[in-house]
Amino acid sequence: MKYMSTFEIAEKWGISHRRVSILCNQNRIPGAQRAGSRWIIPEDAEKPNDARIKSGKYLKSKMEEESK
Repeated sequence: MKYMSTFEIAEKWGISHRRVSILCNQNRIPGAQRAGSRWIIPEDAEKPNDARIKSGKYLKSKMEEESK
């Protein structure tokens, strides 16, 4: 099995290498492993769905609380 770095996967998936590292730390990329201080990811790994808040509901409610 061939492994790729976070930089290579980031370029392949069109996201930042920092975001790939965060996904690895959250165990959201199957097969990702630590190799010393770096992450190695199988080249056939699937890009996980983006689970961050997109609706804006959280941001709107938080902004309303701050304005009070």
